[in-house]
Amino acid sequence: QVQLVESGGGLVQPGGSLRLSCAASGRIFRINAMGWYRQAPGKERELVAAIRSGGSTNYADSVKGRFTISRDNAKNTAYLQMNSLKPEDTAVYYCNADIVSGINNLNKYWGQGTQVTVSS
Repeated sequence: QVQLVESGGGLVQPGGSLRLSCAASGRIFRINAMGWYRQAPGKERELVAAIRSGGSTNYADSVKGRFTISRDNAKNTAYLQMNSLKPEDTAVYYCNADIVSGINNLNKYWGQGTQVTVSS
């Protein structure tokens, strides 16, 4: 059984910062890509940022220059540092990971989501 647990969400004023964490636990042989998605009310879930096992990253245009994704492979944890937050960043943020838990056993896992609210 594999679990992803997010933390670090909350309420922040425009221009502020938050750091999200996503910790994977359970039967893990290897973690390939990890990513952060978000879903605002009435909108579809969208990719915010992703990082591959080798460290390469990609970002949504709306967050480039403000958000930074990173990972600590020893801790099976991914992070999303969010700076210069805007009200339009308000959403539930979900962690996603492609995890190998055995021979020929690759699955995509999702966390439960953490609320980020940017408001004055």
